[in-house]
Amino acid sequence: MRRIVLTYIFLSVIGIWGAMAQNTLNPTNSRDRFGNQIDPNTQPDNLEDSTNTEIQSLPPKLYMWKLSETLGNRTIMPADTASLNFQNTNLVEGMFGHYNYLGNLGSPRLSRLFFEREESEPTIFMAPFSSFFTRPDQVLFTNSNVPYTNLTYYKAGNKVNGEERFKSYFSVNVNKQLAFGFNIDYLYGRGYYQNQSTSHFNAGLFGSYIGEKYQVQAVYNNFFLKMNENGGIADDQYITRPENMSGGKKEYESTTIPVKLEQTSNRNKDFYIYLTQRYRLGFTRRVRSTQKGKPSVSVPKASSSPSSETEISASNNDMALPNDSIVSTSVSTLAAANDSLPPVSTADNDSLFEEEFVPVTSFIHTLKVERSRHQFRSGSEPEGFFPEDYKLYKNYSNDSTTAFSVKNVFGIALLEGFNKYAKAGLTAYVSHKFSRYDLMNTDTLTDMRRIRYTEQEIFLGGELAKREGKLLHYNVNGEVGLVDKAIGQFRVNANLDLNFRLWKDTVNFYARGYVSNTLPSFYMRHYHSNHYNWDNDNMDKEFRTRVEGELNISHWGTNLRAGAENIKNYTYFNQSALPEQNGGNIQVLSATLKQDFRLGVFHLDNEVTWQKTSNEAVLPLPKLSLYHNFYILTKLAKKVLTVQLGADVRYFTKYNAPAYAPGVQQFHLQPTDDLVEIGGYPIVNVYANLHLKRTRIFAMMYHVNAGMGSANSFLTPHYPINPRLFKIGVSWNFYD
Repeated sequence: MRRIVLTYIFLSVIGIWGAMAQNTLNPTNSRDRFGNQIDPNTQPDNLEDSTNTEIQSLPPKLYMWKLSETLGNRTIMPADTASLNFQNTNLVEGMFGHYNYLGNLGSPRLSRLFFEREESEPTIFMAPFSSFFTRPDQVLFTNSNVPYTNLTYYKAGNKVNGEERFKSYFSVNVNKQLAFGFNIDYLYGRGYYQNQSTSHFNAGLFGSYIGEKYQVQAVYNNFFLKMNENGGIADDQYITRPENMSGGKKEYESTTIPVKLEQTSNRNKDFYIYLTQRYRLGFTRRVRSTQKGKPSVSVPKASSSPSSETEISASNNDMALPNDSIVSTSVSTLAAANDSLPPVSTADNDSLFEEEFVPVTSFIHTLKVERSRHQFRSGSEPEGFFPEDYKLYKNYSNDSTTAFSVKNVFGIALLEGFNKYAKAGLTAYVSHKFSRYDLMNTDTLTDMRRIRYTEQEIFLGGELAKREGKLLHYNVNGEVGLVDKAIGQFRVNANLDLNFRLWKDTVNFYARGYVSNTLPSFYMRHYHSNHYNWDNDNMDKEFRTRVEGELNISHWGTNLRAGAENIKNYTYFNQSALPEQNGGNIQVLSATLKQDFRLGVFHLDNEVTWQKTSNEAVLPLPKLSLYHNFYILTKLAKKVLTVQLGADVRYFTKYNAPAYAPGVQQFHLQPTDDLVEIGGYPIVNVYANLHLKRTRIFAMMYHVNAGMGSANSFLTPHYPINPRLFKIGVSWNFYD
């Protein structure tokens, strides 16, 4: 607790210093009646009487971006100010209810939609916490002309069994190129069922320098995740058939329902340092100036594909500045003026042009250092719950493992757009990753030394990308392994988007695909603990191919996505929660239709996903997953208050969903002697969502239909979701 408080204080002091620095470098924007900037150091004492000026603050102007982890390419993102569906942003099941989880805030989760499942990085133990863990390619960087702060707070229930989450984000520019900030994320879920509490904390720092030739962006994130384990409730009938249980009650308080485990917990600690830098070579050229002292540039817009380096460099030189007077002079106007006026001096002609840097080649370096530690402890173990394989301790466990890795990527890129023949950018790179894993020695009780594994991976890769223009963009990235465990491994990813006009609307078509031949992750091959032990050096490489297409028509509110994947040597956790490979081929087909309807202030948003797996025994998936959201959307108080009132429902068809094993913190196939189906049960939420200027507020009654119908309210076998629960949340944006 002391470390958390000290981190809060340290980051707060940094934020205050940053705001003071920016206010010093960007003082109050004082302008006279002619629009000229007034130097605050030379202003007279009685400024209003002598110049009749107004003291105005800078209008906020900012943009955000994310990075691709391998090469550090930037993708411009809109700031998170969306007014719709704010009430869903803290749900572990996701915005549209795609995830299975254990019921409590911050608990492990697994997507029911197979195409949404991520690789098990950085380790299999951190992968289930995707609702909280932030990878380097998910970190938001900000460039702004004023300090930007966002504070978000969520609360549900009471101090006995409720949940809370506090998030803060701060960013400040020292100058137009240099910016830094921090984020804090603290989550505490007490749990509506016994021995289920969670407590997660993340503190991170980030910074960026986007210069004309040199660019660098860095991230430090530190995660500490604590979770108590209860093994699920003792009998599902406490939820589904409470009248059958002792006492014959119609309904049981969730906190009184007996559970399978006590004095059992998992701990995960992870920190990483990520840095990407590049130095660009190029040439300068003269361009016509449209702003006082600045070349003609445009502010970057939000895009689904990464912006080019040229566009980003130019936009950054302008974004963090206050609006200046624009000199809008067309070529024809200048020609006419030159015909009717005396010749303009050379000095005057020079003032109409500026030197612009055009990058041709980039030298790229990316570094990632990461350390992840997993611990499982139990002080009491009921007979029959864990495998009877006591390697070290009997009736209790104290398992741990540590992973450490250093990865460097070196690349050289020939950039797109430096002349009319450079229609695409071409990048070549080489990556080296050193990994070290410490596992418990379970062979003997007397030798407690760790067993250490080390691995080296070298990949040679390349990328061909077209990111400029409006009609067509594409990106093809591939790499092949050269050394040690990387030999024989390869990955190829391809993305394409085509944007064309259809009547008065723009239609977007996206195509995605990949081919990969990779080893299962280290912890799928090796793990030692009190109850679970495996060394699978003979595992084959997984061969995967996937193709996917997507059609989007915004004017119609239509989005259609479909794809197919084939997997050979699919690796999974079997009925005993041990890694296993399926030697054959498994095919997965998926199609998702999103269709939104609107009639005046009434809206109905719909999402329907169909999936088909060729081997349900190894890879179970629900055939249908549905999300529907009916709401009224209107503006009040002179159209400054946006009001959204409605209800949404999540539903999926019954299937044998993966169970959860606390001893390895993984989802696995259900044991054959304990097969249960979940699904066929709607989860209904009723909410009110308000957006007033820079503030968003919601109030929601979660799981309003609790206890109705079949009452099969499980998203993971034997782990019921929370009962009916009132939730609130508020988010503020500050620009000062």
